[in-house]
Amino acid sequence: MPMPHAPMPLALTMGEPAGIGGEVALAAWAAMQSTGPVFFVIDDPRRLERLAHSLCHHVPIATIASPVEAAAVFATALPVLSIGTAIKSVPGRLDPAHAAAVVRAIEIAVAFAVEGAASAVVTNPIQKATLYAAGFKYPGHTEFLGHLAGGSRPPVMMLACPELRVVPVTVHQSLRSAIASLSTAVIIEQALTTADALRRDFGIAHPRLAVAGLNPHAGEGGAMGDEEARIIQPAIDALRVAGLSVVGPLPPDTMFTPRARPTYDVAICMYHDQALIPLKALDIDGGVNVTLGLDILRTSPDHGTALDIAGTGKAHPGSLIAALRMAAEMARRRVLAAQGLPPHSPI
Repeated sequence: MPMPHAPMPLALTMGEPAGIGGEVALAAWAAMQSTGPVFFVIDDPRRLERLAHSLCHHVPIATIASPVEAAAVFATALPVLSIGTAIKSVPGRLDPAHAAAVVRAIEIAVAFAVEGAASAVVTNPIQKATLYAAGFKYPGHTEFLGHLAGGSRPPVMMLACPELRVVPVTVHQSLRSAIASLSTAVIIEQALTTADALRRDFGIAHPRLAVAGLNPHAGEGGAMGDEEARIIQPAIDALRVAGLSVVGPLPPDTMFTPRARPTYDVAICMYHDQALIPLKALDIDGGVNVTLGLDILRTSPDHGTALDIAGTGKAHPGSLIAALRMAAEMARRRVLAAQGLPPHSPI
């Protein structure tokens, strides 16, 4: 049987130019130039040249005209596909004038992934408030990517590190509105999307799901709230009928302990902080944000723009490196699946 073709390069967006996206991209290339995976940045090449010089990073920049050129130069220079706009940003200083370029970089990356010129999209962090001020109408990256890329189900946000994967059922909303919007149907939908992704993109043939309760002690039999019995348990029952391995509702204060974590493949959590606090406490530098349910692959570092340290050289590239490696591994599995090969076959 012939060996499958290697995936195309990864498309990395520039993110908020006043943040740390550019400097962690430079540092990630320096750490990965000899090992890969191959990626290219959608940015202003001159901006990255200036940034590398100011940080004393010895990172050559190679301007490319198309993704296919990235592999040929990656070993000796960071490939950059020009956004077509000069970005004269100041680290730590937001400028709404850059919002259009930030959005355009995402659109270009998704277009490359949709047409197969890029194997996945990796997004540097954006500053949502700046985009909102410029008229951006989406709560965040996840929702915008769902609009651009499409998928069979609404997109789902998963955060992952080597020790833990978590999915918040409700995401970018207040705690009050998150509880109000929680429903059996949305738990079922997000759990099904998550299980499909674990099988297809993570090579887990029989994913094990752990579902968190909403209230302390998972409601204590109704003494501390009835959402577990009224909303969460019916979702678990339906998922089991669908053939999934599911436990819960579990008390949120004990399900993330070292003894509990190895018993499941993903934790389905009821709201944003219930999911993100344990993951970031475990691995702030290695956490990856993955969007499930899209027709394309997308990952992102699990941190923000870090305006307070932008331009100082203090930013750690670990989360971006992890996001690039995870995107490449997911893309590799999709290549193998397309040829009917096992998920751990060599390429």
